[in-house]
Amino acid sequence: MALNLEKQLLFGTNSPTLVQLPRWLTISGLPPNVGMIASVLYSLIYMLMEPVAGGLLAPFLIAWTAYANHLTSTYGATANYWATGLHIASWLAQFIGHGMFEGRAPALLDNLVQAFILAPFFVWFEILFSLGYRPELKSRMDQAVKQEVLRYRNSKAVNGAKPKGASLDGAP
Repeated sequence: MALNLEKQLLFGTNSPTLVQLPRWLTISGLPPNVGMIASVLYSLIYMLMEPVAGGLLAPFLIAWTAYANHLTSTYGATANYWATGLHIASWLAQFIGHGMFEGRAPALLDNLVQAFILAPFFVWFEILFSLGYRPELKSRMDQAVKQEVLRYRNSKAVNGAKPKGASLDGAP
């Protein structure tokens, strides 16, 4: 997953059960807390966007949420401490990586929907593409990314910003 979705779902498992379900509808390890509801919503959004890829990802999201429920119910604060540390380290890695390799800030600063909904799905697509999933879609996405990068670089050139590869500390 994009470095933070799994930790966000873990944090959501700290909430109490939001809806009391009948016993026959209750699944052990998957209480309807914020983490589970978010996992189901992510799964539905992804399946609406791309049914096959979303359908392949949904079991992983639900399984991770069940495991996150286990971690928070078994280890409590310790699981949260580890998740918080990994969450912070992941965000730092994203900012450093984007700054060093792309010369720009992560999508979080541009568009929250892109950062929290589309970025994890994009990472999933990269995994699927490496396994040979829909090569025509990969080609279209690669072309769209190239055009977006070119547009970004052109806008920076027009605004007098440093080109990609310039150091982050201001040295030439």
